[in-house]
Amino acid sequence: MLFNLLQTAADTVASAGSLNAPVEVKTLNLIDMAVAGGWLMIVLLVLSIVAIYIFGSKWWLIHKAGQIDKNFMKDIRDMIHEGKIKSAAELCQRYDSPVARLVEKGIERIGRPLQDIQTAVENMGNVEVARLEKGLPMLATIAGGAPMIGFLGTVTGMIEAFFRMSTAGNNIDITLLSGGIYEAMVTTVGGLFVGIIAYFGYNYLTSQISNLVFKMENTTIEFIDMLHEPAGK
Repeated sequence: MLFNLLQTAADTVASAGSLNAPVEVKTLNLIDMAVAGGWLMIVLLVLSIVAIYIFGSKWWLIHKAGQIDKNFMKDIRDMIHEGKIKSAAELCQRYDSPVARLVEKGIERIGRPLQDIQTAVENMGNVEVARLEKGLPMLATIAGGAPMIGFLGTVTGMIEAFFRMSTAGNNIDITLLSGGIYEAMVTTVGGLFVGIIAYFGYNYLTSQISNLVFKMENTTIEFIDMLHEPAGK
């Protein structure tokens, strides 16, 4: 009898110890999350790489385009008024900048009517703007398309979850539903993440290009006014 009581007490203590034992909690890293998202995460990964490449290349191009000596137009004015047209053109060629190329195009037309010079400079400006904006439509497409791809993964994940439940019969388990919902949420997060990066990158580059275009327009006006100035001024 005493042995049975001791055995029962030992079992009770063991049961209590098992109830109070720490539960192992699984941690989730980004790689596991991406793998759980399914094949659509590969598409989102490719889109993110393309978006980062476009942003990096356009940022560097715009950064270089804005680098020009603050005394550039003053030096051009002095050379033109002194009749050093060739030296002015060579000065423009030293800079890999849209502003310098606009001025160089105008210098090449010196001697022709001012309207022809202005038209040539404006046409060159349109070419430079198109060069700066190349690739931005793709970035805008990624900004709008990545969240839609994420939502597509949400829908397919929910369809898979409910399909599993419909074919399980009476053996419905919570894991049948949780797996599909998990995949759905992961693709949604992935799509939004890529879309947000592309969206902010697109707007930043657009604002930088607008600033550069404004600078190009000011330079065009300054150059045309320069040609109207008397040589001794």
